[in-house]
Amino acid sequence: MELESGNQEKVGFFVLGFLWVKRFTKKFLSEMVEIAEHAKKIARDDPRKVIHSLKVGLALNLVSLLYYIQPLYRNFGENTMWAVMTVVVVFEFTVGATIGKGLNRGLATLVGGALGLGAYHLSSIAGKPGEPILIGILVFLQAGASTFIRFFPRVKARYDYGMLIFTLTFCLVSVSGFRSDDLFELARERLCTILIGASACVIVSIFVRPVWAGEDLHKLVALNLERLGNFLEGFAGEISNSTEAKEFENDVQFRVGVNGILDSKNREDILANLARWEPGHGQFMYRHPWKQYLKIGNLTRQCARRVESLNSYLIPKTQASENNDMIQVAFSNVSSESGKALKELALAIKTMILPSSANPHITNMKIASGNLKSFLKSDFCEDTNLLEIMPVAAIASLLIEIVICVENIADAVNELASLANFKGRNSNGGGRNSSKRQCRIFDQLPEDEIPHVISINEPTLTRSQTI
Repeated sequence: MELESGNQEKVGFFVLGFLWVKRFTKKFLSEMVEIAEHAKKIARDDPRKVIHSLKVGLALNLVSLLYYIQPLYRNFGENTMWAVMTVVVVFEFTVGATIGKGLNRGLATLVGGALGLGAYHLSSIAGKPGEPILIGILVFLQAGASTFIRFFPRVKARYDYGMLIFTLTFCLVSVSGFRSDDLFELARERLCTILIGASACVIVSIFVRPVWAGEDLHKLVALNLERLGNFLEGFAGEISNSTEAKEFENDVQFRVGVNGILDSKNREDILANLARWEPGHGQFMYRHPWKQYLKIGNLTRQCARRVESLNSYLIPKTQASENNDMIQVAFSNVSSESGKALKELALAIKTMILPSSANPHITNMKIASGNLKSFLKSDFCEDTNLLEIMPVAAIASLLIEIVICVENIADAVNELASLANFKGRNSNGGGRNSSKRQCRIFDQLPEDEIPHVISINEPTLTRSQTI
């Protein structure tokens, strides 16, 4: 009996172990499938992330040649690892971020190393007893000052990483000099390897499928304007109770889009700071007005806050049919023309063409807003319940504010077009072609019917005459 019970215990133990292994294997495989699906989704949503991963591997292989090639390794020795470390910490997703980090690390290493050498030589004057004390005082002062400077908003935005590396390099050089015999050679090797690693990052980032932060900012600002325009057009359809309105009510993407606009400030600020590091490329030349994109983004969010408030109101259905129809038409016109104007402005930014196509919609928007103000000043609400008037007045007030916001956005886009030298819609020689067509028409007329054109040359004013 004891033997049988022992066998049963062994069988039960093996069964439990088999079931545990089976559950563990099943759970492990399901997690692997989930991770693979998540990775596939990331790669499908933005293939640039896959390319960026390959670029990092390429840069690491390039700097690893310092280890593989014996003459190079003989020059730098174990300090070659600093080039590999530089690639790991410097290589970022966008060109601007990579250049910014590379320049910060290179300059901070150069300045920090030079000051560290100076601190070491200065402390050596005090002799062996006073040398560590003087080094400690200098490290304390430098670390305290550098850390405090990092709290400055401008430094925090663009040079925070550089200040961190500056502090690190100064401390490494000045403190290690107390035990090192050839400090200058050590600083030179580390600086050279860091510059090699940073250069490899910048070269690969620019010349292998580059990702420009400025281009991402450009597209983001245009996309936010387009989302806002779509929402306003959808709200106009909702007011008029059209078929598209029911689809608009059920489609939450518009509301999600508005929330995305309101949350885009941090991303716009980051992209604008990174874009300032980037060299001229494509249509974005050197000293492109990136700050103007931030201004447009702020105005877009101001407009989005008004648009978001429109979700809280519905047109009252209990009013007299005539007044209700007039209100719906007035609201629909203002919302529709505002949305069309924003979409045209977004298209102008996206294509970098002068936003002249938005002017008719802006004019119609102003007319509709004036009609709405006149309608509200009329006596339509004398015999209407106060509870029914309040939502109408609230929607009207929001739409009038939205019109003002759209006008401000249009002015900002026009300013951007002027600063960035947007192209005109007829910039491909339209005027020259029209003059040629006019000459051909004149050639077909009889000689006595050709119109005579008198040109008057106005005297040009010099700068002194205009004053």
